[in-house]
Amino acid sequence: MADWDSRQYLKFESDRTRPPLDLLAQVPLTQARRIVDLGCGPGNSTELLVNRYPDAQVIGLDSSPDMLTKARARLPKHEFVQADIAQWKPEPDTDLLFSNATFQWVPDHPSVLKRLLESLPPGGVLAVQMPDNKTEPTHTLMGEVAREGGWSSAETEGQDRGNPLDPEAYYDLLRPYCQALDMWHTIYAHVLDNPAAIVEWFKATALRPYTAPLSPDAREAYLAAYGKRIAALYPPRYDGKVILNFPRFFIVAVK
Repeated sequence: MADWDSRQYLKFESDRTRPPLDLLAQVPLTQARRIVDLGCGPGNSTELLVNRYPDAQVIGLDSSPDMLTKARARLPKHEFVQADIAQWKPEPDTDLLFSNATFQWVPDHPSVLKRLLESLPPGGVLAVQMPDNKTEPTHTLMGEVAREGGWSSAETEGQDRGNPLDPEAYYDLLRPYCQALDMWHTIYAHVLDNPAAIVEWFKATALRPYTAPLSPDAREAYLAAYGKRIAALYPPRYDGKVILNFPRFFIVAVK
């Protein structure tokens, strides 16, 4: 798949930064030695960690060169590493592993979460947020449009992203290895300018697997068809704006 586009992602920076801010508010650490932001993206979540723990060594980790370039420009005094989370291992003095909207892209993410939690020292924290929206109209339409338009390659690639498990599954997976486990769902009601803004939002994330294998002309046609369907399902409110309901799932586990 093509590299991530940090500029596209940051078009909605304020809305995208609310979930990591809410996640960080539930992290019980008053201080930390080493913190790693797993899937740091353009550094907006890393900046929250730096501000919360100014005395800690805060490291951002991502697989995307473009995202890391943006993150390094944003926080030039901090370390950013290109790595695959599925294979990466934290240093022994890591007190917080923080991840915003990343593990849904990691193959077999439950086993990776378990491994990372086990690797932490006693009292260390694994804090994770994942989108839980694959059954939302925005996402079911992605596959429907690909099938109806004959973009079979887009439909195949689009199945790559996973969804969180049920809370009960994470409880059984993680609770044996931690002294405390907090889990919750939040539905964010994002107010966007129009239906086209919904398409712009997901062009940076969930639409990428669908559009990446297409030629430029096919990509334009796919996005136009998707946008038309989105406009029908997300009608404007009294002021012309639309509401994008976005469910997310949160986990805070204390080793």
